[in-house]
Amino acid sequence: MSASTAIGMVSESLRNLLVGEMALGSAVNVTILAPDEAGGERRINLFLYKVQENPFLRNMDWQVKRGSPDRLVPPPLSLSLSYLMTAYAKNDPQTGNTTAHEILGEAMRVFYENPILPKDYLVTRLKNSREQVKIVQNTLDPEELSHIWNTFTQPFRLSVLYQVSVVQLDMLPESEQVMAKRVRTIGVPNIRAPFCPPVVNGIEPISGEAGAVITIQGEHLTGWRAYATMTGAQVLDGQALTGDTFTMTVPADLTQGFHEIKVDISHLFRRTFFFEVTP
Repeated sequence: MSASTAIGMVSESLRNLLVGEMALGSAVNVTILAPDEAGGERRINLFLYKVQENPFLRNMDWQVKRGSPDRLVPPPLSLSLSYLMTAYAKNDPQTGNTTAHEILGEAMRVFYENPILPKDYLVTRLKNSREQVKIVQNTLDPEELSHIWNTFTQPFRLSVLYQVSVVQLDMLPESEQVMAKRVRTIGVPNIRAPFCPPVVNGIEPISGEAGAVITIQGEHLTGWRAYATMTGAQVLDGQALTGDTFTMTVPADLTQGFHEIKVDISHLFRRTFFFEVTP
């Protein structure tokens, strides 16, 4: 809404509403005074007797400042205002307080028909406020009403309680913060995959005498290490590879028959072959 003057501006706007909408045969003055202050006999009076923080808006988060998307402002102080509406009129010798009752009823009609304070009656500095100003009649609490009147020298007069909310008081500019940097552009990341995993395609020959040399062929083997076992016996143990072929020797003590060869390239590729040892 604005600075701390918003409370006074809301009271003034409520007065504007009553002045502009009350329709009685003769003019009725609208005052914003304490019940024991002189303000004329024929009038309706609004007395602000309680200001309290709105419990539902107490934990609001920081907000982006209007007109400055790079700055954050702390949550405003959100208030609910409680008013005592009282009608005053000179008593008639026969009908007594009926004139005051008529004034009070007309003022209540205005507030009932305008539960949201129209912008036409807002003071200039409230016209661009974020929140609407809502007017709600409070349930009559005889104890609270009695306590209010007991603080004044005037005798009790028929009154109605209203709550007006929400009234927000902005914090001073010194409490603002600069918003952290955010992502400015969105695009497709440049992802490259130069990695070509090693592959073993086959062995040659697939049979031969014990002590024979076997050539193992593959792709993308350069730079990796070769491990190989033959019937459980370690034949190659981390041999560095410099091309797409490498060799291993069949152990001389192997018996005739088929033997299993397990080839492992840097634990990235594994393959099993069978080699027949011949006489």
